[in-house]
Amino acid sequence: MPTYRDEAVILRTHKLGEADRIVIMLSRRHGKIRAVAKGVRRTSSKFGSRLEPFMVADVQLYQGRSLDIVQQAESLGAYGADIAAHYDRFTSANAMVETADRLSDSEATPEQYLLLVGGLRALSRGEHSPRSILDSYLLRVMALSGWAPSLTDCARCGMPGPHTTFVGQLGGVVCRNDAPAGSPRVAESTLALLRSLMAGEWDVIDAASAQETSAASGLIAAYAQWHLERGIRSLAHVIDDSREGAR
Repeated sequence: MPTYRDEAVILRTHKLGEADRIVIMLSRRHGKIRAVAKGVRRTSSKFGSRLEPFMVADVQLYQGRSLDIVQQAESLGAYGADIAAHYDRFTSANAMVETADRLSDSEATPEQYLLLVGGLRALSRGEHSPRSILDSYLLRVMALSGWAPSLTDCARCGMPGPHTTFVGQLGGVVCRNDAPAGSPRVAESTLALLRSLMAGEWDVIDAASAQETSAASGLIAAYAQWHLERGIRSLAHVIDDSREGAR
């Protein structure tokens, strides 16, 4: 059975036996990888710390029947410590890797890998609000998976916008004729923020008010969880920036 190398983000780990660990990774070229890292829980392990969640590593693996075996691991991005030291970064990172784990069950691309690495790097450096980094990641990774929300024209009939109703189950903004009865309207400033989050326009995102950010976050969370067909458990622990700002 062949040996291969790849770059990978560590998504999660599970204990196995007394000293081993099962490592779930999203790799650049091989999609999601499930592998056994033998002896990494021993204090003498040479690469145990490189195989922790949120770390990026160059790994060499031996292809097994059900689980591959990690033979080597070299650090490419040591983001775990800086993320874990801040609760808001940690919870946002957990939501990101949980989403990546769900999406890569069916299909994973190099673009998804690069997007996750970029998001974790931004979180570790504190470049922007952790919730905004998470929101931008969720919108963009859903688009990469074929579920890009319509943010200008009607998602149902294609009528040119702008429209003021966002219905995640219908694919984004919808016109008055296609909006279900009782659908709440969304402020244009919130829709503009959603478009900026999709495009990565950080000067606009960083200048948004806490109320706009909170409203956009709610729409994004509902949209992502609808298309994933089950909740993202980590989102329940992510800090709402509007509540933080009020303290």
